[in-house]
Amino acid sequence: MKFVAQRVSHAALSVDNTPVSEIGSGLVVYFGVKAGDGEAQADKCMEKLAHLRVFEDENGKMNRSVLDVKGEVLFVSQFTLYGDAKRGNRPSFSEAERPERAAELYAYAADRLGSYGVPVQLGVFGAEMTIRQTNEGPVTIIYEI
Repeated sequence: MKFVAQRVSHAALSVDNTPVSEIGSGLVVYFGVKAGDGEAQADKCMEKLAHLRVFEDENGKMNRSVLDVKGEVLFVSQFTLYGDAKRGNRPSFSEAERPERAAELYAYAADRLGSYGVPVQLGVFGAEMTIRQTNEGPVTIIYEI
């Protein structure tokens, strides 16, 4: 399981020009599920994400989590995080979990993150989405378990 978290001041997600989700200050999180992943990996990822200190404190140090700053998360499923481009120019996605199971784990992980008290907005699993985000810092963290 892998996520890419980007600190933002605003983000909006739409599908077919129809608004779906929007957040203010917080994180846009791109979430990928690897074949064989399960709830235990999702639990660890979401605990890490809820407590990840990527927001600045009064001294300008990254010491605050999304919980501490009362931020929001736009949580987007992205199987392409498991794209492998080592051979050739077309990525292979053979490491990504099959869509049915990945959708289950995406929903599970979103619920788990919400259980920490983080407001979570979702993307649309499997849809072609347009995401507009204003990155802050920029701060981008990649985490894989």
